[in-house]
Amino acid sequence: VQLQASGGGVVQPGGSLRLSCTSSRFTLAAYQVGWFRQAPGKEREGVSCIGSSGTIVYTDTVKDRFTISRDGAKNTVYLQMTSLKPEDTAIYYCATAETLVWTAWKDWRQYDDWGQGTLVTVSS
Repeated sequence: VQLQASGGGVVQPGGSLRLSCTSSRFTLAAYQVGWFRQAPGKEREGVSCIGSSGTIVYTDTVKDRFTISRDGAKNTVYLQMTSLKPEDTAIYYCATAETLVWTAWKDWRQYDDWGQGTLVTVSS
């Protein structure tokens, strides 16, 4: 699966951004699609994931602020981010998995293919 993540940028605290994950070759609806992020000096962190059956999960620090969704017609998975905080600053990656142990969805080793990442900077 070849993935492209886009939509990052610089935003002030409290602002919003929408990230997009697309594939030019494969149908994302058939995969579990996760969003991860990695800040400088920190480990890669699972942010959210949407399953092929519609299951949706979030890490606690983004619940009620981020929303993951899928547009099948556009073959795109979105991550709508609101009420952004400086601690959300990171490179954000999308990744796909054919199958997923949902109790360990944050384990990046379960994901087979990764996009190139898009930088989100939250700063005043």
